[in-house]
Order: sequence, then structure tokens, then C-alpha cells
Amino acid sequence: MDDRTGHRTVPETPRRADRLPGNRYGNRPTMKDVAARAGVGLKTVSRVVNGEPGVTPETERRVQEAIDALGFRRNDSARVLRKGRTASIGLVLEDLADPFYGPLSRAVEEVARAHGALLINGSSAEDPDREQELVLALCARRVDGLVVIPAGDDHRYLEPELKAGVATVFVDRPAGRIDADVVLSDNFGGARDGVAHLIAHGHRRIGFIGDMPRIHTAAERLRGYRAAMEDAGIPVKDSWMSLGVTDPVRVRRAAEDMLADAHPVTAIFTGNNRVTVTVIRVLAEQARGVALVGFDDIELADLLQPGVTVVAQDAAALGRTAAERLFRQLDGTLLSPDRIELPTRLVTRGSGELPPAD
Repeated sequence: MDDRTGHRTVPETPRRADRLPGNRYGNRPTMKDVAARAGVGLKTVSRVVNGEPGVTPETERRVQEAIDALGFRRNDSARVLRKGRTASIGLVLEDLADPFYGPLSRAVEEVARAHGALLINGSSAEDPDREQELVLALCARRVDGLVVIPAGDDHRYLEPELKAGVATVFVDRPAGRIDADVVLSDNFGGARDGVAHLIAHGHRRIGFIGDMPRIHTAAERLRGYRAAMEDAGIPVKDSWMSLGVTDPVRVRRAAEDMLADAHPVTAIFTGNNRVTVTVIRVLAEQARGVALVGFDDIELADLLQPGVTVVAQDAAALGRTAAERLFRQLDGTLLSPDRIELPTRLVTRGSGELPPAD
């Protein structure tokens, strides 16, 4: 239409926000909204929500109908904050995609649930800076406690949080430069047993392929390998040992170099599940049989030909023990940090029992 000046005007298009009730994401209904819809007071709604007595069946029905219609959910965070707890714990893993951490995470979650707590987890991606960032972010959200698989070797950044009462348990690897609870597998003993098993089946040229040496578990498993060889009086050549990232390209190259040597290894001990998978692929391409024992069990290990002999650790027991210890800290029943070491077990399936090819 035209205004008095003769210019054509266009009606203003309502903004999207004007056409929608509330903001873009909607507003969560409150107890006040429930009370208004049900025609009752706030105290009555509070009694119904918290299961307290003093409300007639008819009034309770009206309040519950209002709750259902509005989609109201009780604000547990406010309720637990009044008690000084958030009823949540944090779990910081190395890599959420690693199959080893699945049972561990599930066990922590089950213990947390049994204690009425929510589990929040995240991955450090083996980066110490990311670990610190994630841990402090969880602390900023006022988790009651932390279960941490450390990526770094200096955890003094946690000292203010520990003094503030944040319960903390380290698992799979110890904390660095602070005194804290830790739950570990017997990495040294398990590796020594695995390599001794290969020696008992006649092997003298045994290679070791592991993770980065700065990682506690990798260093302990290398130490177990060296101890078994020393116990048997077998000198170890530098070319038989390779530690580094678990990238398949790096691991493949290490295995192929050991097998292409003038005096090739007749057996390989692998330091973790990811290394084992790559080495299995390399050995499948070899004309001669090479014995293999891996640290950590892997899926379908019993279905391969031959089955894969492993040093198995109980990931679920690690998580469960760490979480139970965490809640004992929160309950005030633990007085000082401790180091708990869980045993490993050798699972023989065939690959570790192959005799030397020469």
C-alpha cells in the first residue's frame, strides 16, 4: 500500500523470534509453571516431586498431570548442590575408541550408578595438555571425584583441587609428582611371564614392539621383557626392540625390519592390543611361522589360526577397583593414598607355542 507521501510501503515481516513462543531452544518448565497449571502452591508441587507425604490423592493426580503435560523435570543439580555434592564423577581416558577402555569405563559407570552418581567422561588423546584442560574443566563443573588415566607425568596442577576435597584415583598408570591413589595391572610381571613363555618354547631371538617409552605401561612391559631375557641368559640386541607411536605404519616397519634381519627374530612380544593387531597382519604375510605373544587380549583372538596367545589384564576389575576406592574416599573411609596392583594371566591359544622356525 502507499503512504501519504506516495511511497509504497511493505508491512514489516515479523522476526522469527516474534513468531515463536520462548527462545529458539525453548524454556524449561519450572515448578512455578506446574503449580500454576495445577492450581496449587509451590510447596505442594515440591512435595509431589520429592515423594513427600501431606498431599491428597486428587491433588497429587492434578500435579502429576501438569508435570506430564509440561514435560517438567526436577532440577537435581540444585538439590545436590545444597548438600555440597553434585552427585557426579569424571573419568578421563586415553582414547574412548580403544577397546581396552570399554569394559573399564562400563565398570566405573556401574559403580557410580550404584552410588547414585552420574559419570562424565572424556578423552585426553594421549596429550598431557588436553588431559589437564579436561580434568580442570570437570573440576570447574564441581564433580565430586575423578578417575584419571594419565597422559602426562606431572600432576601438580591437581594439588589445589585435591586440597579442595576432589577425590581422585589414577588407574592404569600412576600420577606424576603427587601422592595419589593408583590402581594398576602387573605390567612388569605380565610381560616377563609372556616372554618367559616364548623362551620356554625354544625361542632365543625375541623381538619387542611397544608403545612410547615415556608411558608407564610401555616402560614396565619393556622392563619385563628385558628381565625375562636376562633371567634366561639371553643377550638382547638393540634391533630387537622398538618403541614408539602405535601407528600401523610405524609398527609394520618395525616388525618387517626384525624379520628381514640377517638373523631374524623367531618370536615377537607385542606391548599392547593395537600393536598386536598390526603385527598379526605382518605375520600373515610371512612364509615361515613366527611365534607371537601380545599384551592385552583382542577380539576374535581365539578364532584366528593359530589363536593368539596373550597376557590378559582385567580392564573391568581396574575400573571397578578404582571407582570403589574413589567412593571410599568420598565416604571418608580412606586415610592415605595406596598403590593397588592387579594380577595378569597368560592365555595360551597357539601363536605363543609355535617352535622356532630355524
